[in-house]
Amino acid sequence: MSASWPIVTLGEVMALDLDRVPVNPSTTFPMVGVLSFGRGLFDREPIENGATSYKQFYRLKAEHVVMSQLFGWEGALALSNERFAGKFLSPQFPTFLVDPTRLDRQFLGWLMKRPAFWSDLGSRASGMGDRRRTLNPEALLVSQISLPPLDEQRRIVARIEELATKVGEAERLRRETANQLNSLQASASAKIFSQLLKGHTQPLAECVRLERGKFSHRPRNDPRFFGGDHPWIQIAEIEAANKYINHWNATLNDDGLSISRKFPRGTVLISIAATIGAVGILGFDCCIPDSIVAVTPPPTISSEFVYHYLSFLRTHLEAVAPQSAQKNINLEILGSLPFPSLTHDVQTRIVSELNALKAQIDAVESLQTQTTAELDAMMPAILDKAFRGEI
Repeated sequence: MSASWPIVTLGEVMALDLDRVPVNPSTTFPMVGVLSFGRGLFDREPIENGATSYKQFYRLKAEHVVMSQLFGWEGALALSNERFAGKFLSPQFPTFLVDPTRLDRQFLGWLMKRPAFWSDLGSRASGMGDRRRTLNPEALLVSQISLPPLDEQRRIVARIEELATKVGEAERLRRETANQLNSLQASASAKIFSQLLKGHTQPLAECVRLERGKFSHRPRNDPRFFGGDHPWIQIAEIEAANKYINHWNATLNDDGLSISRKFPRGTVLISIAATIGAVGILGFDCCIPDSIVAVTPPPTISSEFVYHYLSFLRTHLEAVAPQSAQKNINLEILGSLPFPSLTHDVQTRIVSELNALKAQIDAVESLQTQTTAELDAMMPAILDKAFRGEI
């Protein structure tokens, strides 16, 4: 905050402006909401036939500043624009107009994206608990800001937008790289296994043992069966794994074990319902439900080779799954899929190639994760400097 800038309250440079419109049951109202964390306005489902308890709505102007009384303290603050002009807000979203001779709207817009601003605003919220804290319009109007001259405000806005464009481009390149990494692993597997499938194959069921998991009781979340010593996973834990499943979020007691099935560490798992084809290798003895199939290869077949092959087949599995309310496949479909007939040595060589590629991709993704954290921190840092007069 520059010591040379005067401190003013927002009430000195903006005012409440509510364009009240009575709710008419014969009118369709296109509604708007405000996203938290400074992410702007969004279109909500329209309200028709008076399907609301509100007696009036607020009509938006392109020039409005909007605050959520419920979540303004976590950044549900936004500038309106021409796209939202003429649409409506519930009375929980007061609207304001700035004095353009003293305050640049875009300057205020960037200011309202600062977590420090949200925190200050939240200090004037009333109510207990995060989901019950509310703000009245005065809470925003009494907020104090440093106000440079209009020309300086506009210079700061231009500089912030210049830097924001660079950050956005860096984020785009990071996402593009992440997509390329995912494609690289998939294309390498596709190249290898597409060629292998042109050779000698056997049905998968003739090469490995396929056993469906079990949990015969419904509802599946009945607390009587949980809280014991037997790890229990569902499809989400397979999806979250990076090949090896090393974490569980629930356990079964002995009663739960009696209606489920436990499989040993090293078993390959594949999901066959809802999310089809999620594959992982168990890192611990574990119980699984009937939405997951356990794949146990003989000593002549590498578990990791089975893992890579089933990962390659995922797109195919989704294509052959019956169309129903919930897509799923069965053991017959899974067991009939072709499996390459290879010696253990050849399997091991292929696994080594794919693992080496995956290790390289994982290393790059680790750097990507670090880069993401740095990019996420960049805009808050830019805004802090901007409103201290340091850019």
